[in-house]
Order: sequence, then C-alpha cells, then structure tokens
Amino acid sequence: MKRALVNGLLMSALLAPAYARAQDGEVAAEPAAAEAPAEPAAEEPAAEEEAPDDDEGLGEQAYDVRVRDLEERVNQLKMRIYQSKARLVRLQEAVMHGVVSGARARLVHRNEMGSSFVLQEAHYFLDGAPLKQMSNIDGSLGKAEEIELFQGQIVPGNHQLSVNLVYGGNGYGIFSYLRGYRFKIRSSYTFSAEEGKFTEIKVVGFERGGITTDLRERPTVRYDVDVMKDTAKSAKAAQGKPVAEGN
Repeated sequence: MKRALVNGLLMSALLAPAYARAQDGEVAAEPAAAEAPAEPAAEEPAAEEEAPDDDEGLGEQAYDVRVRDLEERVNQLKMRIYQSKARLVRLQEAVMHGVVSGARARLVHRNEMGSSFVLQEAHYFLDGAPLKQMSNIDGSLGKAEEIELFQGQIVPGNHQLSVNLVYGGNGYGIFSYLRGYRFKIRSSYTFSAEEGKFTEIKVVGFERGGITTDLRERPTVRYDVDVMKDTAKSAKAAQGKPVAEGN
C-alpha cells in the first residue's frame, strides 16, 4: 500500500511540468516536411525556319515577269499618246497658219563602253514620257553598238531627253572584283528642235579618263548632236544608217 502511494506521487511529480506547459499554450512544433525539389520548367521548342517553297518562288518570278510586261505596255501606250499630241499640235498649226510646219529628230543610243562593263538596262524618256525601255535578257543589248530610239517629226521648241543606264562589272584577273558592281548612270539633256531642221542626237556610253583612272569612276555618257537642214537627202542619209533593234 505504501509502495503504491509512493509510485503515485512520483508519477504526479513527473507529469506536472508537462501539464503546466500545455496550459500556457506551448506546443511542440513538428519538423516541417522536407519540400520536394522543384522540377525545372520545360523549355518551349524554338521555332524552326521553314525552307522556302520552290513553287512559291516560281510563282513570284512569274508575277514579276507579268508586272514588267505590264509596265512595258503602259510605257508604249504613253509614248503613243505623246506622239498623238505632237500630231495634233502640227495639225492645229496647219489649220491656223495654212502651212504645215514642224521639225524632225532622230535619237540614238550608242555603246562605246569597253569589255569591263556590260549594259544591263537602258531607260529613255522624252519630255517625261517613256521613250524606250530595254534590258539585256537575251544578251543582245550589251552587244549592240547602236540602237535607234526615235525618228520622226517633233514639235518645234525645247525638249528634254533623260536616260538611265545600268552597267554590270565584267572584270577578269586582277579586276575580277568588278563582277560584283553595278554602275547606274542618270543624265538628262535639253535640246532645241528648230522648225525646218533635222536634229540627230546620239547618247553615247563610254569610259572617261585614262589608264590611271579607277575603273569604278569611268562609266559615263555624252551627247553627240548634229543639226542640219531637213531635206530629203538628210532624211535618206539618216534612214540608211544601220541600227540594231532593242528589246
């Protein structure tokens, strides 16, 4: 009996501090569960560049050809309109003055450029209207020495001839670097068509300078002008000159 009483007192002494802490609100914190390591976010696949479709490339080339053909037709129509206006002016003068007055002109493209340069494109305009548009698609433009641009009656007075030429480099050996160059020449010339006169103008592409001149600075143009009395002899002489047809 005494032994049981002693054991009860000992148990009470041991449990009293724990009971007091529970009453004061102290709670033993449980160890936090170990967090699982974060998985790396999956990267989105990079967009791959699609190879150009061959059919699409062919379609664009066909579209470009159609656009160039349409532009050429429009330019030809503009030139016909310009020529029609010139004829109307001459008819108006004939009605008002009782005589047919006018002037004649011949415009020629001439190539005197050396073998280091090949003519790729030639665009001519008369008084702002397209006169002749040419390209070296079949190689004939680069080989032609002379091409007749216009020959016929023209309204007396001042006129402006504009030219845009594009040459491609054609160097060999130490000048092979020229193959990557394109040389653009833009020029204009104002001339006076005199009544009763025949005016011949040659636009000549040539190389200026000498041996010491840098090849990249050589391409240029000049205008060779010849004015004569408009007679049947001068007209036949002009018509008898051999010329090459442009594209």
